[in-house]
Amino acid sequence: MNFFDSGVYLNIILPFVTYARPVMEIFLLFLIIYILLYSLRGTRGSNMLLGLVMVLVVFTSLVRALNFEVLAWLMDSIWVAVPTLLIVIFQPELRKAFARIGSNPFSQGLKKREVIAEVVTAVENMSQSKTGALIVFEGKIGMRSLINDSIKLDSRISAPIIESIFYPNSPLHDGAIIIQNDRIAAARVILPLSRDENLSRTMGTRHRAALGITEENDSVVIIVSEENGFISVAYQGVIQRGLSVQNLEKRLEELLLKQNSTTATMLGLHNSPASGAPEEEDKND
Repeated sequence: MNFFDSGVYLNIILPFVTYARPVMEIFLLFLIIYILLYSLRGTRGSNMLLGLVMVLVVFTSLVRALNFEVLAWLMDSIWVAVPTLLIVIFQPELRKAFARIGSNPFSQGLKKREVIAEVVTAVENMSQSKTGALIVFEGKIGMRSLINDSIKLDSRISAPIIESIFYPNSPLHDGAIIIQNDRIAAARVILPLSRDENLSRTMGTRHRAALGITEENDSVVIIVSEENGFISVAYQGVIQRGLSVQNLEKRLEELLLKQNSTTATMLGLHNSPASGAPEEEDKND
């Protein structure tokens, strides 16, 4: 008896498909909700969405518990209109999210390289002039609270703009800048200091701030020393000091373009100065 002609194959597969369909539907629904929330992370829309859902859920539950027929019918009608309401309220965020989904990964890589090139040029110039700087590249973990407590910019990235921000007489030169979605999102950002008691006492405030923020999230931070112009990079609570401009560009490409494959590489770094790095730092640096 042929296995396929006997119908045994269909008798085995069909029940599996029947039971797997609800699981697939739940998974797809979860995926859609996850993509939506991930796209709204770090925006005002996320708080608005959470507040709207909470109000609707609480009010609907209350109405049904008290058996208010008219209000229950009204809430059912509102729930039907919720998808359209969300599209209207979150239209800017959804437009950006769909633009990111539809964008070419190759063009995204080119844009990221252009951003790295501009940042490296600015860092090189500031290193030569011994202009202190803190430049933070936001990772997958959002930095909304820090951005909200700083000066919001939403500026394109260019070397002259970065240098003008950190110019000593600039009102924005204190603190750090945050680069989010390949734009300068905020300036004069106050970063949390590292709480590691094993850090060298010669390590200044600027380097401790860079370590502090990378201990909390997956951001990448560039530090330019005001004392001697040395360049450092901090990532995952580890700092590499005394980098050349060429090594800085290479490190940024590794972290920002191939972040998933560089975690093990960064684990090999140490909190001690790299070769050629200064043994002592100004305590404000």
